[in-house]
Amino acid sequence: MKKIGYYLIKAWIKSGLHLYFSKIKIHGLENVPKDKPVLFLANHQSALLDVLLIAVDCNRKPYFLTRADVFKKPLLKKLFGFLQMIPIYRIRDGRESLKNNAMVFDHCAHLLGRKEAILMFPEANHSLKRRVRPLSKGFTRILFATLQKNPDLDIRLVPIGLNYQHAEAFPDSAAIFFGKDISVQRFYEASDLISSTHIIKERVSGALKKLTTHIEDEASYDTIVRRLDADRTDYLDPMRVNSKLKDLKPLETHEKWESENGFLRIAFFVFNFPMILLWKIVVKPIVWEPEFTATIRFGFALMAYPLYYLLLFTVLVFFYAPITTLVMVLGIFLFNWGYVKLQAD
Repeated sequence: MKKIGYYLIKAWIKSGLHLYFSKIKIHGLENVPKDKPVLFLANHQSALLDVLLIAVDCNRKPYFLTRADVFKKPLLKKLFGFLQMIPIYRIRDGRESLKNNAMVFDHCAHLLGRKEAILMFPEANHSLKRRVRPLSKGFTRILFATLQKNPDLDIRLVPIGLNYQHAEAFPDSAAIFFGKDISVQRFYEASDLISSTHIIKERVSGALKKLTTHIEDEASYDTIVRRLDADRTDYLDPMRVNSKLKDLKPLETHEKWESENGFLRIAFFVFNFPMILLWKIVVKPIVWEPEFTATIRFGFALMAYPLYYLLLFTVLVFFYAPITTLVMVLGIFLFNWGYVKLQAD
């Protein structure tokens, strides 16, 4: 029963993601081993949305290491446990809490020993900036703890590049790149863990910098992004963007697509006015970090829109025949779906 529930929730979330995003591109799924222990290592930009995009399209049923502070409420703790999320403790959770990570690492070692898949974000924090930040060594501690118990285990690291066109905006588009898997055994030396840590981190970091846009120059970051945006850069193609960064020239500003579609935007606003008002007045003000904007917006839409369509039907059926009302509500749903998808053009 639990397995059925898991896949029902997964199907619901996947459907919601494809309604929320104009376009979702998946590349490199053939690089994900089917019968080996896997540690997915992704760059981290958009909070929980990063987790969901990978979880529904990675060809595995992964466990997720998630910041421990989201487990404080009992109801959420049960839900996250059902979804195979594992709390990981940080210094901001209190120095005393860090000792709990030893049990977490042992649990992860046990899971990898069973040839399960685990997802981690080795940058250890999230940021909307289009660059790969320095990696923490937490994931290597899990690897080494596993190999100490299972010296011959063939653990594979799969780097994942997450790419958003406009991470804070709606509608948005996303591209997920699964890189070629990396054999841990090839770079692991039990007698020299410091060197092994350095080499593995360098390998993963180098892979991530190819799978997502990486702007190395922090001092000129804002200027570079403005120039890329002015050229209407397709951030869903990180290889091309990174190539462009090597020889960036002054770019001309182009008029945005939205300015040519005023009628559609007005119609979308009219059909969704209550939801837009609720988002802007009630929900958006409680978003505590910019990186959580898309996650909270998606969660709001996933939970509230089914109720909104039901409410529309309940109200309109007083004025029109049930079949007519159903057609009207379905028409609004199809218009919203089409509007979102058109933004990808």
